[in-house]
Formats: sequence, C-alpha cells, structure tokens
Amino acid sequence: MELPEKNYHDLTCYWTWMGDDGIVRTKVKPGSEIELKHAKENSIVVNSFEGYTSYPIIVDTTKIKSMTKEARDYFSLRNRESKVNSIAIIRESVIGNMVANFFIGLNKPAVPVKLFENEKDAIKWCDRYKK
Repeated sequence: MELPEKNYHDLTCYWTWMGDDGIVRTKVKPGSEIELKHAKENSIVVNSFEGYTSYPIIVDTTKIKSMTKEARDYFSLRNRESKVNSIAIIRESVIGNMVANFFIGLNKPAVPVKLFENEKDAIKWCDRYKK
C-alpha cells in the first residue's frame, strides 16, 4: 500500500489517511512493535475523519514486528465507540499472518474482518461497507 503524497498522519507506528474513495487506510511502519498506547493513538486519528458516520478501514500489516494482546483487544472494537464498520487486513509475512489470525480468532472483533494479500482485493471487499 502506497502512502499518498500529502494529507496523511505520521504517527509513532502508523501512517494513516482517508482515501478519496471513502476508505481509511493505515499502514504499520516497518519493524513496529504495537502496544496499547500506539493502538489508542491511531484510533483517535482513524475516528477523526469528518463527513462520514462510518467507514471501512484497510490495515497494512506487512511490515509489523509484533502486537501486544492489549493492543489487539483494543482494536477489536468491543465495548467502545468507533466509526470503523469493517476491517480489511493486508498481510504477507509470517508475523503479519500470526497477528491477523490471533486478532480474528482470539479477539473476536465487533465488526466484519477479512484477510487479504493485496490492496486491490481489500478495496473490492470494503466497497460493500462504504456509507
């Protein structure tokens, strides 16, 4: 997933932006070890986009190093408000696969989640959740 030339948020472990297509994208920075504080920092930005009541998000985890259980729990969207109505996860590494499978299997997200190997397929799936 390519970063846009401008209008993205440069966070501790993520780059996050709203695409022109109404889908939020967040890309994990290479080697990031995601903790709860990083999950909260990114979620504030993800929920800040104006003009939408809810939207899908594509999360590129291809360069992630690790994610704590607390961060996975927070990202599951259970017991908290969020504008995110679906999550497409792009993964290709062994670590990315492990994080994504733990997230889906153990954390039981409150919204639909699907794994993808590329952004094109993730966008197609997310289109059904745009409002």
